[in-house]
Amino acid sequence: MEYQFIDDPITGAAMAKFSLEHEVIGPWLEVEVGTSAEKLQQLLSAISDIEQEKQTEITITGNEYSAVFNRGDVTIQTNASMDGLEVLPDGLIEENIDFDQQDSAACGSEDLREILLSWATFIRKY
Repeated sequence: MEYQFIDDPITGAAMAKFSLEHEVIGPWLEVEVGTSAEKLQQLLSAISDIEQEKQTEITITGNEYSAVFNRGDVTIQTNASMDGLEVLPDGLIEENIDFDQQDSAACGSEDLREILLSWATFIRKY
């Protein structure tokens, strides 16, 4: 998985850019995690709880995105895709274009832990 953290050239805010198949993780980090140490700790604790088999699944629902933690992997998805409320225009449906990869992304829990720790280091300057 390729990603980079950058400063927005206009606002100076922290931004996260991910490769296409993991693209949704970037806005999730920016919107749901942001610069909150509390949110970072909650997510890292969820990974630990799943690894230690304290729980089999944990869902952390944010304003726009949710993270679903299972044994060994994590899925980040838009809340609209979870609710099934997102409706594509007829023209796009007819074209058979697959938009699912933009609504969710899955990665290993160790990969997400590394991403979160890297994000924590990057946002310390804010």
